Amino acid sequence: MTMTIKECTIEDLRELQSISVETFIETFKDHNSAEHLNAYLEKAYNLNQLEQELANPSSQFFFVYINQEVAGYLKINTGDAQSEVMGDDSLEVERIYVKKKFQKHGFGKDLMNKAVEVAKEQKKEKIWLGVWEENENAIEFYKKKGFFQTGAHSFYMGDDEQVDLIMTKILY
Repeated sequence: MTMTIKECTIEDLRELQSISVETFIETFKDHNSAEHLNAYLEKAYNLNQLEQELANPSSQFFFVYINQEVAGYLKINTGDAQSEVMGDDSLEVERIYVKKKFQKHGFGKDLMNKAVEVAKEQKKEKIWLGVWEENENAIEFYKKKGFFQTGAHSFYMGDDEQVDLIMTKILY
């Protein structure tokens, strides 16, 4: 398998929407009502919303390609693009998703390594993220990558309030 990571551009908008919806549904459909899931998808992954996020200079998206197929993606934020006020010394991993058929092959680790690489290039002191408190596989993955819980915040799936654990990794 040939693995490549490439930064997304506006030309990737529809592919970004497709992989966003597909991976989010794969990850959360069994744990949420269709109503709440669809409400979130319509809000978070409509073309206008994604276009605004792609255009934000404080956000970056990266695709991971396996044999020229998009297998997953990463979204990182700095500055005021972060979903919580964490300061200029922080980089947020807002989204990191890999299609189910490509999971357990290290591609999530490759995307996380890309986030760390960008954070170090930008001289950030820490990386943080929010992860659903019931997503045990993701929590274990982040712990193995050196993250630890530093807080929690609300995350809304439609109008269903859920809790995301805030996990942080210190770089320097």
